[in-house]
Amino acid sequence: MILCLDTSSLVKLYVHEAHSLLVKKWVKESEIVATCRIAYPETMSAIHRRFRQGDLSQKEYELIASKFSKDWGSFAAIDLDEVNAGHLVSLYGLRGFDAVHLSAAKLLKNNGIAIAFSSFDEKLNSAASAEGFIILTAG
Repeated sequence: MILCLDTSSLVKLYVHEAHSLLVKKWVKESEIVATCRIAYPETMSAIHRRFRQGDLSQKEYELIASKFSKDWGSFAAIDLDEVNAGHLVSLYGLRGFDAVHLSAAKLLKNNGIAIAFSSFDEKLNSAASAEGFIILTAG
């Protein structure tokens, strides 16, 4: 199985949150884990935000950020189709980066590969489902 993670799912691999264990299980069962290139700065931002909020100590923040940076090369980083992302915004009412994640996943799907999609955003999952993706959810 090829698993495409948006940032809300990717962060769960590094910061303990609700459903972190479930996402780790899906990743372990996957042959390839893919995500859009924008997930790198988004994930670094999310980790830093957790540090600023006091959820992570300085040492935890540094370890998590370092581990994520080292792991980045193991993910299939997908480009995006900005025109298609703009279309997805209009079609489904998605936020910008959610549309970017979906447009990236669609690039993989356009190659005839079966893709499972994971996000913890209901609107994005609904749009991904409408686009024919297998949706992995906690519920």
